[in-house]
Amino acid sequence: MPQPHLRTVVVLAAGEGKRMKSTLPKVLHPLLGRTLLGHVLSAAAPLAADRTVVVVGHGADQVRAHLTEVAPDATPVLQAEQLGTGHAVRIALEAVPDGAGTVVVINGDVPLLRPETVGALVTAHEQAAAAATVLAAEVPDPTGLGRIVRDADGRLEQIVEERDADATQRAIQEINAGIYAFDAVRLRDALGKLSTDNDQGEEYLTDVFGLLRSAGEPVAVHVADDHVETLGCNDRVELATLRRLLRDRVNEAWMRTGVSLLDPATTWIDVTVALDRDAVIDQNTQLRGSTVVGAGTLVGPDVTLVDTIVGPAASVVRSHAVGAEVGAGASVGPYAYLRPAARLADKAKVGTFVEVKNSEIGAGSKVPHLTYVGDATIGEQSNIGAASVFVNYDGVHKHRTVIGSHARTGADNMFVAPVEVGDGAYTAAGSVIVDDVPAGAMGVARARQRNIEGWVVKRRAGTAAAEAAKRARDVQGASNGAGAASDSEAMHGPAETVGGASGTGDTATE
Repeated sequence: MPQPHLRTVVVLAAGEGKRMKSTLPKVLHPLLGRTLLGHVLSAAAPLAADRTVVVVGHGADQVRAHLTEVAPDATPVLQAEQLGTGHAVRIALEAVPDGAGTVVVINGDVPLLRPETVGALVTAHEQAAAAATVLAAEVPDPTGLGRIVRDADGRLEQIVEERDADATQRAIQEINAGIYAFDAVRLRDALGKLSTDNDQGEEYLTDVFGLLRSAGEPVAVHVADDHVETLGCNDRVELATLRRLLRDRVNEAWMRTGVSLLDPATTWIDVTVALDRDAVIDQNTQLRGSTVVGAGTLVGPDVTLVDTIVGPAASVVRSHAVGAEVGAGASVGPYAYLRPAARLADKAKVGTFVEVKNSEIGAGSKVPHLTYVGDATIGEQSNIGAASVFVNYDGVHKHRTVIGSHARTGADNMFVAPVEVGDGAYTAAGSVIVDDVPAGAMGVARARQRNIEGWVVKRRAGTAAAEAAKRARDVQGASNGAGAASDSEAMHGPAETVGGASGTGDTATE
């Protein structure tokens, strides 16, 4: 009798996947936030198995490394030669020689499999005290799949691979999903009797069912409610099909929880993403990794968020963010780029063509347009003028800029780090700030302007610009009778004033 309290999961992930035409092992191809293998392990996780064994082969080192990241408790077992599924399971069980209870075997390329379906299979198997139970499905096109052959009483007679099936068997639409539950003791005994007398010269795990039935052991079939769950992946066309199917499943689930997806067909949400009620996701949006979107937030159109947290009632439009945090009520974009460790506090703004990296932007502060903010801290309620650059890198080390609260920095500023602009301070437009600006001060760092009168007429004679200048000078001379400035005045100009007639109004744009 099986022991329900003791379970072993075996995942078959040794295949090369030749039709994928890839250096990446088939089971490591990504699909909405997880690899194919990752999806299978996730589906099996609720079983709370005592042991999980993953049979690796092609690309074994890559698969082992992936397991270290996503399932560190799983045991990888090498199948050096791929001699069939029966051989793979036999090798897997050698890694758990004291194993009893139920053994669940799952192919590593069925990413749409639901945990509920795996649980239902195992429950049916254990309640029936079966020696072996196969998960089956009715499919519209069984081409390439193993067939479930039943006897006159509807009981499982055998599982036949398509390459070994006759014409009558190939017409059967009930297929083997490649997912099984076995009594461990009886499975071990049957594995030792497998033959390679088949078209592939391999040990078929499916032959175990025939052996057990011939020995009078009870074998069973559990039919999946939805055949789509059992679809495997053999090439990139099938991978794309599975990706679309999973997208539709994920999107439908989120909409039923109270999230608005304005165009589900162009919205791609990883299975690892979390969304809160009343979030609105506009078209052409991709939410990836560990992204979290808060309640009442607008994301999109044309947005990609990777491992990014967006607070409630925020807005992110036509932007790209990786590893960033956007506070409640904050706004991003259009055409902004938030790089890792970009953190926007509540009601902060990052506007058009702004890039932010490893920086904190305080509550209510604004970086409206055409600016790079790198390795900086900006306080609360400050405004950064257009076309500003936080010059953070000296070619060897990164340095930090600090802008205080309620500061106003001018357009076309360069902040050469390390540098600090104090609370309530201003900087003039066009300044290159290399020294600290004290709180409440105005920082001005720009060269004196010179106007060289008559330069265009003299040096660009005959051009449209020269003719326009001559006409303008003639009109001006006729209206006020004033002559040209002296050479001395033209060379030196009037004395500089801070801000000029506009006062501090030349310091910033919003």
